[in-house]
Amino acid sequence: MIKQFFHKNDQIAFMSHPKDTVIKAHVHNVIERKVSYTQEVLIIKKGKLRLDLYSQDKEYIESTILEQGDIVFLPYGGHGLKCLDDVSMIEVKQGPYLGDKDKVRFTEIEDEKVVIND
Repeated sequence: MIKQFFHKNDQIAFMSHPKDTVIKAHVHNVIERKVSYTQEVLIIKKGKLRLDLYSQDKEYIESTILEQGDIVFLPYGGHGLKCLDDVSMIEVKQGPYLGDKDKVRFTEIEDEKVVIND
Protein backbone atom coordinates (compact mmCIF):
# COMPACT_ATOMS: atom_id res chain seq x y z
CA MET A 1 0.00 0.00 0.00
CA ILE A 2 1.24 3.53 -0.75
CA LYS A 3 0.40 6.07 1.93
CA GLN A 4 0.80 9.63 0.79
CA PHE A 5 0.62 13.11 2.22
CA PHE A 6 0.86 15.45 -0.77
CA HIS A 7 1.55 19.08 -1.35
CA LYS A 8 0.60 20.67 -4.68
CA ASN A 9 4.03 20.30 -6.34
CA ASP A 10 5.03 16.85 -5.05
CA GLN A 11 5.48 13.84 -7.25
CA ILE A 12 5.19 10.13 -6.59
CA ALA A 13 3.73 7.48 -8.82
CA PHE A 14 2.64 3.87 -8.62
CA MET A 15 2.43 2.28 -12.05
CA SER A 16 1.11 -0.95 -13.49
CA HIS A 17 1.76 -1.88 -17.10
CA PRO A 18 0.65 -4.87 -19.13
CA LYS A 19 3.21 -7.28 -20.53
CA ASP A 20 5.19 -5.91 -23.51
CA THR A 21 4.61 -2.26 -22.55
CA VAL A 22 7.60 -0.18 -23.64
CA ILE A 23 8.62 2.95 -21.79
CA LYS A 24 10.85 4.75 -24.27
CA ALA A 25 14.46 5.29 -23.23
CA HIS A 26 14.98 8.81 -21.99
CA VAL A 27 17.17 11.16 -20.00
CA HIS A 28 15.95 13.96 -17.78
CA ASN A 29 16.70 17.57 -18.65
CA VAL A 30 18.93 19.63 -16.42
CA ILE A 31 16.51 21.87 -14.55
CA GLU A 32 17.55 23.92 -11.57
CA ARG A 33 15.02 23.49 -8.80
CA LYS A 34 14.68 25.23 -5.49
CA VAL A 35 14.06 22.72 -2.71
CA SER A 36 12.38 24.20 0.35
CA TYR A 37 11.79 21.02 2.38
CA THR A 38 13.54 17.68 2.55
CA GLN A 39 11.12 15.09 1.17
CA GLU A 40 11.31 11.46 2.24
CA VAL A 41 10.04 8.13 1.01
CA LEU A 42 10.07 5.18 3.42
CA ILE A 43 9.79 1.63 2.12
CA ILE A 44 9.04 -0.87 4.87
CA LYS A 45 10.88 -4.12 4.12
CA LYS A 46 10.21 -5.90 7.44
CA GLY A 47 8.32 -5.27 10.65
CA LYS A 48 5.71 -2.82 11.84
CA LEU A 49 5.98 0.77 13.02
CA ARG A 50 3.84 3.71 13.99
CA LEU A 51 4.26 6.89 11.95
CA ASP A 52 3.29 10.06 13.83
CA LEU A 53 2.53 13.06 11.60
CA TYR A 54 2.97 16.70 12.61
CA SER A 55 2.40 20.06 10.92
CA GLN A 56 5.35 22.22 9.95
CA ASP A 57 4.60 24.07 13.23
CA LYS A 58 5.20 20.81 15.21
CA GLU A 59 1.49 20.31 16.01
CA TYR A 60 0.44 16.65 16.20
CA ILE A 61 -2.01 15.64 13.42
CA GLU A 62 -2.46 11.85 13.52
CA SER A 63 -0.68 8.52 13.39
CA THR A 64 -0.81 5.53 11.08
CA ILE A 65 0.62 2.01 11.20
CA LEU A 66 3.09 0.96 8.52
CA GLU A 67 3.93 -2.69 7.82
CA GLN A 68 6.03 -4.76 5.46
CA GLY A 69 5.34 -3.71 1.87
CA ASP A 70 4.03 -0.23 2.76
CA ILE A 71 5.52 2.85 1.14
CA VAL A 72 4.99 6.34 2.52
CA PHE A 73 5.86 9.68 0.91
CA LEU A 74 6.53 12.52 3.36
CA PRO A 75 6.84 15.76 1.37
CA TYR A 76 6.57 18.31 4.20
CA GLY A 77 5.69 18.74 7.86
CA GLY A 78 7.07 16.75 10.74
CA HIS A 79 7.08 13.08 11.57
CA GLY A 80 8.27 10.61 14.16
CA LEU A 81 8.51 6.84 14.12
CA LYS A 82 8.01 4.24 16.84
CA CYS A 83 9.05 0.68 15.96
CA LEU A 84 6.42 -1.83 17.10
CA ASP A 85 8.52 -4.79 15.86
CA ASP A 86 12.07 -5.19 14.59
CA VAL A 87 12.01 -2.99 11.48
CA SER A 88 14.05 -2.89 8.28
CA MET A 89 13.28 -0.04 5.90
CA ILE A 90 14.71 1.95 3.04
CA GLU A 91 14.70 5.75 3.32
CA VAL A 92 15.02 7.83 0.15
CA LYS A 93 15.49 11.61 0.25
CA GLN A 94 17.40 14.28 -1.60
CA GLY A 95 20.82 15.20 -0.33
CA PRO A 96 23.30 16.15 0.67
CA TYR A 97 22.60 15.36 4.33
CA LEU A 98 23.64 18.33 6.50
CA GLY A 99 23.59 16.65 9.91
CA ASP A 100 22.18 18.86 12.69
CA LYS A 101 21.50 21.67 10.18
CA ASP A 102 19.12 19.36 8.31
CA LYS A 103 16.38 19.04 10.95
CA VAL A 104 14.94 20.30 14.22
CA ARG A 105 14.05 17.66 16.78
CA PHE A 106 11.12 18.22 19.13
CA THR A 107 9.11 16.36 21.78
CA GLU A 108 6.91 13.67 20.25
CA ILE A 109 3.31 12.83 21.07
CA GLU A 110 2.78 10.74 24.21
CA ASP A 111 1.66 7.17 23.47
CA GLU A 112 -1.65 7.60 25.33
CA LYS A 113 -2.57 10.61 23.13
CA VAL A 114 -1.93 8.90 19.79
CA VAL A 115 -4.85 8.78 17.32
CA ILE A 116 -4.46 5.99 14.72
CA ASN A 117 -5.92 6.76 11.30
CA ASP A 118 -6.11 3.89 8.82
